[in-house]
Amino acid sequence: MKYFNYIFISIAIILIVYNVTFLDFSNLIEGQSRVALIVILTGACAILLVLILRTAKKIAKKKGY
Repeated sequence: MKYFNYIFISIAIILIVYNVTFLDFSNLIEGQSRVALIVILTGACAILLVLILRTAKKIAKKKGY
């Protein structure tokens, strides 16, 4: 499970970096830039959820669940 978390975070970071190249800062909410912005936000949410999962697993391990 530990390696899955690292792989998942790595894939999300790669997707974020890739989609930053598609951003048009003069028109962020039009065309392909909108899709790139949505994917960037989704990747950030995925990373946040995996980090929350890791923290919850550490807490459960300390509590003995």
